[in-house]
Amino acid sequence: MPILVTNNILVKTNYENTFRTDYREDSLYGVLIRVRDYIHDGHILLTHPLSGSVKPNETPYKSVLISDKSTGLDHDSLNLIESAAESIKKFPPREIPEQYLPELREVDFTLIRSALNNHLS
Repeated sequence: MPILVTNNILVKTNYENTFRTDYREDSLYGVLIRVRDYIHDGHILLTHPLSGSVKPNETPYKSVLISDKSTGLDHDSLNLIESAAESIKKFPPREIPEQYLPELREVDFTLIRSALNNHLS
């Protein structure tokens, strides 16, 4: 079963029975570092770590699907996740008002749902 790495409780509650879910309250950068650690253990990216047109400093939420198999280091996945983590560092952090967080959780949920539907079909 693929692993869904997320900091979005909406994603966790909707997919924890479908995918192995690694949920933690963490920053967007923290999610990418966890994904990088999985890749170092031999997992492969199944969804792009910076999907959608939402800039990294415009949302605190990120969900990424990775393979369930540890097969050895995949250099393409490693390069992509490291590049994504570096890109996030380029955007100055911004305080997002609490009132916008439910909508931002929904945006991340919609993006990963679309990617999962493509992955499962």
